[in-house]
Amino acid sequence: MLEIAQPAAIGFDPVRIERVYARLNEWTHEDKLPGAGIAIGRHGKLLEPRVFGRLRPDMSSPAMSEDAIFLIASPTKPITVLAAMMLVEHGKLELDDLVVEHVPEFAVHGKDKIRVRNLMTHTSGLPDQLPENLKLRSDHAPLEAFVRGACAVKPDFEPGTAVQYQSMGIAMLAEIVRRVAGKPLREFLRDELFAPLALSDTSLGAPDEWWGGSPAKADRIAHVRLDRQQVDTDWNWNTRYWRSLGVPWGGLLTTPREFAVICQLFLDALKGEGPTHRLGRDFGFGQRTTSVPVPSTPNPQPSTFLSPAAARAMTMNQLQFMPDVPEVERRTRPWGLGWRLNWPSHSASFGDLLGPRTFGHWGATGTLVWIDPDADAFLVLFTTQPQEPEGRYLARISNMVCAAIT
Repeated sequence: MLEIAQPAAIGFDPVRIERVYARLNEWTHEDKLPGAGIAIGRHGKLLEPRVFGRLRPDMSSPAMSEDAIFLIASPTKPITVLAAMMLVEHGKLELDDLVVEHVPEFAVHGKDKIRVRNLMTHTSGLPDQLPENLKLRSDHAPLEAFVRGACAVKPDFEPGTAVQYQSMGIAMLAEIVRRVAGKPLREFLRDELFAPLALSDTSLGAPDEWWGGSPAKADRIAHVRLDRQQVDTDWNWNTRYWRSLGVPWGGLLTTPREFAVICQLFLDALKGEGPTHRLGRDFGFGQRTTSVPVPSTPNPQPSTFLSPAAARAMTMNQLQFMPDVPEVERRTRPWGLGWRLNWPSHSASFGDLLGPRTFGHWGATGTLVWIDPDADAFLVLFTTQPQEPEGRYLARISNMVCAAIT
């Protein structure tokens, strides 16, 4: 885990940081946000993570616990892309691979031209959700059913000609990881990222063991405030079905403290700090090779899990290389691979004060992550108040954290 530091020691104004905490305390006290957790980092260290409010939306709920786990929704997407980029680094996948090379049944309705790169940049033409999305959830369908639906659906446009946010593209990317690595994405992330980094409270979907014992780890998962469409269903964000399903576009469960480690992974990789081998492991086999020395520490530095080259590719404007994408999208609403880059003309979620190289993601359950390489800083903000479409509370906290950087 990251070393804890005081604000002034890592370049934050202590008074302004206290204002951030006071605002979150105020909003949870006023029930604008049922609960929240925050982790702020800079220069390789972390301010002590803080939690606010209640574990569940009802006013009689226990207070949010220090070790609360959050369903973070769409910040899951860049983690799925990270898994695929690990395969790229090891020569098992290319961004220009056609999806049908790995999933032949995807070819229907002219989808044979869609490439892995399109899945990562929201330029595939696939929909965000399937037409039968609600029925699949109400039927407690397995993840495989969503993949079959994505294979069968008709795209909305030719790949590389427009940008449309598409969770189903991330679903297909996870299926490619499964077939190339020989194990489901949930297991791949557990074996190749979360377990080696000692992220014991991070999982793509809650595994069965989280539901056993007394108290069960699943009891630490914060409940999201539901809208009327979800409240009376048995497939909503707070149900065992959805928490366990582990959808690759929005099913990651984690804590602010542990996701901070992943943020630092990217900052370290972009700076080229530390070794860039991955413990000499070859994916899918669990065997250590002899070609690269293995560090003696059981908890290697995060930079061992991502090369600088892959980190740069994930965090540069990939749309600028797609001539058929409308110019306004390429110039003002850029995407990296999995990460949304900062859109300075849009306050929503990211706020108003972030630098041009900042990347991150927001989530429908009320979450925000951003990483600013210029300031060498990051913010992890998890709430339980869905923020779509404007992300007002997320953006205001983002502005306050940016203002605290000295």
